[in-house]
Amino acid sequence: MAQNTPESAELAQLLRTGPFHLALRSALSARGLALHRVQHKLAQRGIKVGVTSLSYWQQGARRPQRPESLRAVRALEEVLELPARSLHRLLVPEGATRPETDRPTGRSYRSLVAPVDTLQQLFAALEAPTDGGLHTVGHHERVRIGPGRELSERESLQTVRAHRDGVDRYVAIHRGDAGCDPSRVTVRAAENCRLGRVRGDAGTGVIVAELLFDARLRAGDTHVFGYAFEDGSGGPSAEYIRGFSFAGGQYVLQVRFDETALPVRCHRFAQVSAGAPRSAQQELTLNGRHRAVHLVEQGVRPGILGIRWDWG
Repeated sequence: MAQNTPESAELAQLLRTGPFHLALRSALSARGLALHRVQHKLAQRGIKVGVTSLSYWQQGARRPQRPESLRAVRALEEVLELPARSLHRLLVPEGATRPETDRPTGRSYRSLVAPVDTLQQLFAALEAPTDGGLHTVGHHERVRIGPGRELSERESLQTVRAHRDGVDRYVAIHRGDAGCDPSRVTVRAAENCRLGRVRGDAGTGVIVAELLFDARLRAGDTHVFGYAFEDGSGGPSAEYIRGFSFAGGQYVLQVRFDETALPVRCHRFAQVSAGAPRSAQQELTLNGRHRAVHLVEQGVRPGILGIRWDWG
């Protein structure tokens, strides 16, 4: 540190103890650099980072996790004239294999969803990491099939736990059936969240929506929130699937059919990944009065669960 001032003393302390976002904020203040100047200096070193990402990092709303983000942190140390690894070690201590604690065993979403390229582009448009810092501990989902055999609506009541500090949003994903028009899909935020940005891809019928929380969660905190996608724009639906990146938690899926469009049979199934064979198939009995079938999984494993039906 250049001078022994209260500001530099605070920075030195934060570089020893963390947390990362406060250390970064203190370093930016001590050097008197605006975020756009930092971005420019990083670009001169061949590192591309958005001003929004830098802002999220210093606020604690995001943590650099990807290899390219961690490389940017090492470059930040040079730009801010900090000791080597002083910021980096607050994210990945020596000998550690990952920056978060209490994060459950997971699998990349790339093996669970398709089309991957479209989803990556939509997440990038929201500047959202593929791991948003949350894992599900409980999810009750209701799907409604309309009179034209279309997916009319899906509602979710979800309980999540943060596995890092500073998480204040969840990105929900909807993939409509063939013919889905994202411009006709309505996203509704229900309890304990607000609707943020929504992005969609007309070619694939994939939509991503930010659901904003009123407070930032600390690692270990839980949050219950509800949301829905009102669709009805696609063609006949024949199944509904849900992918799980992390193990643990309970999942309940109920599919309810319009009285004028009843399937002849329904089955539940599981898959290890999107391209893997379907296993654990079991026929489900349609409830005559409520025209619904459901599945309950007490402890989900990384992979895919779903219900399919035949129209005959």
